[in-house]
Amino acid sequence: MKFLIVGLGSIGKRHLDNIRIIDPDAEITIWHTRSRRGTGQAGVAREVFCNEEAISLKPDIAIIANPASAHIPIAQKLSQEGIDLFIEKPLSSTIEGINELLQIQKTTGNLIMVGYNLRFHPALKMLKQCITEGKIGKLVSIRAEVGQYLPDWRPGTDYRLSVSAQKELGGGAVLELSHEIDYTRWLAGEITSVMSMTDHVSDLDIDVEDSAEIIMSFSSGALGSIHLDMIQRTPARFCKVIGTLGTAIWDGASDSVMIFTTETNQWNQTNPVGKTDRNSLYLSEMEHFISCCRNRNEPAVTVSDGKRVLEIALAALESSRDKRCIAV
Repeated sequence: MKFLIVGLGSIGKRHLDNIRIIDPDAEITIWHTRSRRGTGQAGVAREVFCNEEAISLKPDIAIIANPASAHIPIAQKLSQEGIDLFIEKPLSSTIEGINELLQIQKTTGNLIMVGYNLRFHPALKMLKQCITEGKIGKLVSIRAEVGQYLPDWRPGTDYRLSVSAQKELGGGAVLELSHEIDYTRWLAGEITSVMSMTDHVSDLDIDVEDSAEIIMSFSSGALGSIHLDMIQRTPARFCKVIGTLGTAIWDGASDSVMIFTTETNQWNQTNPVGKTDRNSLYLSEMEHFISCCRNRNEPAVTVSDGKRVLEIALAALESSRDKRCIAV
């Protein structure tokens, strides 16, 4: 297959390496959108610097991995050519242009997937199964948390120059850590309103919020909350779901799921596959998308899902700014 990777930052390089694992014979082109200089990256057939040249190569799949603020204009150009797209999360930093992208997709029939790879996490999938099968009864509450010190995210790079640290590129805790918004929707159903407080509370040299507290209501009647931060010195990630018949907790540190039910009246812990290798999630999502493209199946995380997560994230930022609850 012929692949086009738009942007070669840390995530673009990860996708390049993984495509080489999945399809060693793949023909890969890199489209540099922010520089006129090539990298001489191994495993690349060619490097291009304009959309006309990129489109003329007629790739089967394009992976959009440049800053979120630049995703949609490029996605529109490629979609108009019927090219299947994998767009890194978040889908964008604004809603502008997304409806037009959906209309183009409807016309051309190309497939679009958004890169919320925690949907492929074995332990989170087990948590989802636990809820779906009713093991803890009706879900009534969900709590998610993620945090890690931003300078530790990408060792060897200046965090101040990263997308995560810059508002104009779509950075900040709410958009950069929007995985939690996506998977709480996946686990608990549609979110209907949000209230939040977000702020830059650390001494990090950034122009975006580094912490957020988000309270949510769901269409099912459940309530939820999400804590996001870029300041914890010890990385943390977990999700707790409370049902009418029990409680289940995913611990991201051990990748285990603990389940308490009224039937057993005790906690039982399980670890689906042992400690999950982080890159395996990126491999799984890309294998899934390539399979969808070959078989013309709808991917697990659609552009409509990505739009919905973005609407909720932007509503959280608006809620904090205006100090009010916002229906979404």
